[in-house]
Amino acid sequence: MYYLFIALVGAERLVELAFSRRNARWSFAHGGQEFGRGHYPVMVGMHAALLLSCVFEVAALHRPFIPVLGWTMVAVVAASTAVRWWCVSVLGKHWNPRLIIVPGAPLVHAGPYRWIHHPNYTAVTAEVAALPLVHSAWLTAIAFTIANALVLRVRIHAEDAALGYA
Repeated sequence: MYYLFIALVGAERLVELAFSRRNARWSFAHGGQEFGRGHYPVMVGMHAALLLSCVFEVAALHRPFIPVLGWTMVAVVAASTAVRWWCVSVLGKHWNPRLIIVPGAPLVHAGPYRWIHHPNYTAVTAEVAALPLVHSAWLTAIAFTIANALVLRVRIHAEDAALGYA
């Protein structure tokens, strides 16, 4: 069942990439400029490796499903996915995992952006930690939480600079 869950998360990521391509075309057609190109492939690779590592650790190290931990982490993954899609819906055509800024576009202060600058990254951080823990893959949870923190440090700095926060 866990492998199916991971496959569904992977499929959801492919849907995000389709939205990303569509929104990138729209942004570039409206004068959008891309920033931080170097870290984007690292982000994509890290998320793909996370899914593979979840499967590998559970299969190779025979990690058990611990119901109280597993179901709690399923709830965290579901909540973080809901927050991420809330961000996508609030940003509309401006949403993209690539860092594309359309000149003159207003900063968004609606939805979860009312409370924090980077709600999507908060949700991603929770998801990166929770997804492996659904099936007790604690080594993957630790390794990718650290990797995600390093990637997000670069990403948030680049995004803040591009948006004029820095």
